[in-house]
Amino acid sequence: VTACSLFTRANFWGMELLWNSVVNPVCRELHWKKFLHIACAHPKKKLTVNNQASDAIQPLKSGFGRSIFVVIHRELGAYFDSPIAYIYTTVFLVLSGAIFMNSFFLSSVADMSPYFETLPFLLIPFVPAITMRTWSEEHAQNTFELIMTLPLQTIQFVLGKYSAALLFYIIILAGTTPIVVMLIWLGNPDLGLIFSSYIGAFFLGALFLSFGLFVSGLTQNQIVSFVLGTLIGFGFVLSGHEKVVEVIDGLSPEWQLGSWIYRSISVMPHYEEFTRGVLGLDDLLYFLLMSG
Repeated sequence: VTACSLFTRANFWGMELLWNSVVNPVCRELHWKKFLHIACAHPKKKLTVNNQASDAIQPLKSGFGRSIFVVIHRELGAYFDSPIAYIYTTVFLVLSGAIFMNSFFLSSVADMSPYFETLPFLLIPFVPAITMRTWSEEHAQNTFELIMTLPLQTIQFVLGKYSAALLFYIIILAGTTPIVVMLIWLGNPDLGLIFSSYIGAFFLGALFLSFGLFVSGLTQNQIVSFVLGTLIGFGFVLSGHEKVVEVIDGLSPEWQLGSWIYRSISVMPHYEEFTRGVLGLDDLLYFLLMSG
């Protein structure tokens, strides 16, 4: 009980320090007026034959990345200016920490493998809860048409919103580092295995975020977006479960459909390679291509 209490307090202190020192100074003064001002600050120049090439390349050097950064600012401000971020962070860290501490006390082994084994199932409902408002809220509040009239490309909005959600996920994932500190203090864990598992957790979250943003753009109802994102997550995770594969193979013995889905579509075999300490190029390409 004492260890669980110390772990929970360490998570809260770490998140408070991260918020006060990094996120809050960036996001606290962000609002729509500043967003519109920065986005529209540089009107387009009339191109001539002599400067056409240089002027065409210049936005890619400065304006393109800066516009994405502005969208990231706005989205992070929307997260942390409301209780949403704190509720998500608290629920995820307490729930994941409690599950890990239970298995830790039962096994008495300085190993984070049980944590990363349960992480995909925790991310199934958690990630859609992050992304369900991303585009659905824009449609519901009738601001989608407004932002589409700004001198920004659609890909800049998409990359900005996705990057903001990914940064938010990284901040929450960083809140689990007290577990690593506790294991180092109590024993001698395999830090290389923990590092590769965190990389796998990063790519897994990035994949689920891309699915969540996609379904959020299909509807203006946040609940529908959450349900669709959760169903997609369930499909990609459960299709890698051994029992599910056996049941699907039993329904079509000749086609071996369950095994084909496991090898070709399911996220679990690729994620499990990271949790084993293997950083394979095929697994990296899977996450990059599926997230894209």
